[in-house]
Parts: sequence; C-alpha cells; structure tokens
Amino acid sequence: MDPASITAETPMGEIMAALPGARRALFSRYHLGGCQSCGFADSESLAELCARSGPIDPVEVREHLLASHAHDESMMISPADLKAELDSPAPPLLLDTRTREEHEAVSIPGAVFMEQELQQKLFGGDPQRRIILHDHTGKHVLDTCAWFLGHGMKNTLALRGGIDAWSREVDPSVGRYRLEID
Repeated sequence: MDPASITAETPMGEIMAALPGARRALFSRYHLGGCQSCGFADSESLAELCARSGPIDPVEVREHLLASHAHDESMMISPADLKAELDSPAPPLLLDTRTREEHEAVSIPGAVFMEQELQQKLFGGDPQRRIILHDHTGKHVLDTCAWFLGHGMKNTLALRGGIDAWSREVDPSVGRYRLEID
C-alpha cells in the first residue's frame, strides 16, 4: 500500500503494514496502540479509532503518521545501497543488533555483533563514523538507530528490511529464517 493512499477509512492493520513505525508514532503522540487499554483491532479504521479515543481528528493523525514515516525513511538505507557502500574503499561499520545466537547462526559477511562494550567505545569515538545497523526484518532497528543518533552518532542508518531483505535482494547465500516469537 502506498502511504499516500491512507485515508480515515483505512483499516489499522493496513496502516501498520504500510508504515512500520506507525504504532510508535501513535503511542508517542496520542497514547494509542501501546497497551491493552489503548489498543486497536486490525479491522478497525483510523476514523473509528480516533472517534472512540478522543475524539481525535483523523486528518491530523494521518498527517502525523505520514510525517513520522518520512522521518523513519530518512534513517534507513536500502540493501542495494548498503551493498555499494560495503564494496567501496571506505566501507561503513555494519552492526548486527540481533541476538548473539542469531548472529552466530547467520550473518552478513563483515557484520559485527553489537555488544555493550563496543557500543560504549563507539560513543566515545568519531561522531561522524558511518554506522549501519541491522536486525532480522527491520522491525526493531529504527529504535536503535534513533538511540545512536540521539547519542551523537550522526552518520548512523538502519538497514531497511534487515538481514531478511539483504538475503532476498542482495545475497541469497545468507540464510533466511523465521522466529517463532518476534
């Protein structure tokens, strides 16, 4: 779904699929979707959610969601663009934010597992160092990217779609997997 086609009548499940950071954006501004008391069903429309939660103007909420999505997009790099950077004479530091078990089972060649000690060393170093973070599917890495940016690491991006997108779009030799709980 093209994010621009979202309307007040769009079901929340479709919005969540089209805008990966929508739940975070809704919760941070409107306290919606973060807990059982403020949750919503995938079938509930944006207008229905706004009507029972306020009332809140669904046009305002839509605009907030689109602006938040544009901000999220500015923090991401595509698998193809990451490949070009990794092949360059000055490749970025590629940090794996998944669990140690996931990293040891399957990883992008050259990726470094992000340990707390390494993270602290990075924060004490060059704030312009190019860092690309990745997780499994790109679902959680934006939070980590925002945290790095907030701690002064101004040249940090997140891999769109995670290692799963890397495997599908760049290097099929990197194994794909599915987590039972994600």
